[in-house]
Amino acid sequence: MIRSLLTSPDFLRLWSVGALSNAMRWLELLVTGLYTFAVTGSASAVAEISAARMMPMLLFGAISGAVSESVNRKYILLGGLCLSSLTAGTLATLAAAGRLELWHIAVGGFISGSVWSNEMATRRRMIGEVAGQKRVARAIAVDSVTNAGTHMAGPVLGGIVVELLGITGAYCLSAIAQLACVLIVSGLAYAQETRPLELGRIPTDILAGLRAAEKQPIIWMVFVVTVIVNVFAFSYTSLVAPIGSDQFGVSPALVGILAGAEPFGGIIGGAVLAAGAVQLGSKSVFIGGSAVFFLSLITMSLLPFYWLALLVLFLGGLGTAGFSNMQSTLILTEAPADMRSRLLGIVTVCIGTGPLGVLAAGFLANRLGPSGAVLAMASFGLCAVLLTATRVPKF
Repeated sequence: MIRSLLTSPDFLRLWSVGALSNAMRWLELLVTGLYTFAVTGSASAVAEISAARMMPMLLFGAISGAVSESVNRKYILLGGLCLSSLTAGTLATLAAAGRLELWHIAVGGFISGSVWSNEMATRRRMIGEVAGQKRVARAIAVDSVTNAGTHMAGPVLGGIVVELLGITGAYCLSAIAQLACVLIVSGLAYAQETRPLELGRIPTDILAGLRAAEKQPIIWMVFVVTVIVNVFAFSYTSLVAPIGSDQFGVSPALVGILAGAEPFGGIIGGAVLAAGAVQLGSKSVFIGGSAVFFLSLITMSLLPFYWLALLVLFLGGLGTAGFSNMQSTLILTEAPADMRSRLLGIVTVCIGTGPLGVLAAGFLANRLGPSGAVLAMASFGLCAVLLTATRVPKF
């Protein structure tokens, strides 16, 4: 079944675009974190810059889900890639001229984050469509493995590029990669039934999606756990730069490798899921994976040695594979077909709560240190996920 996906030209285009654009997203996140920490020496400032990139998902995610039912998703994807390339190119030019400031990075991150807010309702929805209902779980698993791979490769590449070419080279690379994605998507054969776009109807469409979700407890579980994991777990990524640079005292390249450890585990875990080697139910994989991720962060925050922390984050990535894979799969398999984009848009909003966690982690880092902040956030998050698991039947 996986072989048949990889021989589909449309799947390959969407899959490769996801790989390139996601790699550049994670590259930019690490690069801006390193640059901001080098300029300010403040973990809180790093968290604030990271939050600017993530905030649009919270603000625009549900809207993008409704709009993507009225506007051809291919054109939304193309427009976003063009904007991302232009933004990265502008920041590279400012850096080359010696005029790059933190507010430029924050604005650029917000623009790129606005493009990213369409990911679930456009490219990820299109992946499921070109795969077909019978292959959707495998298609999402393959895409999730790739996303984990880019989450690993992006920071590693970012650390190396910063050492060799500086922030100018990093933004140039991102601009070129996003432009390549535009060319790839241009050749995509994609047809979509659309309806007239009525901006006044968007709030009603979003509410209709929420009402549809009320009838299916599993979808509400996806919403709640997604909020918990993004607020209390993935917020650790904003503190990788200060943890690696300050606590472990390693080079930017090794900071990039540390940032890539968890997604590398995600590659292995995702490959296992894609191969169908795990026969547990979707809910068990979703909840269990989330719990494993939280446990790894708690353990990592208590370790004094870089290489042990690297190993523990790798193990945590096995958990994120279960969480990430089932997050989209459950919506695409459990939700009514006419509601999937809207519900994926709401999932995007849930993911978009991440900046709240990033800001909280930055606040705690100033008082408890970066590792102490990760420990506090992950401990609370683990308790919240376990509590949610016991209450799912009541939804």
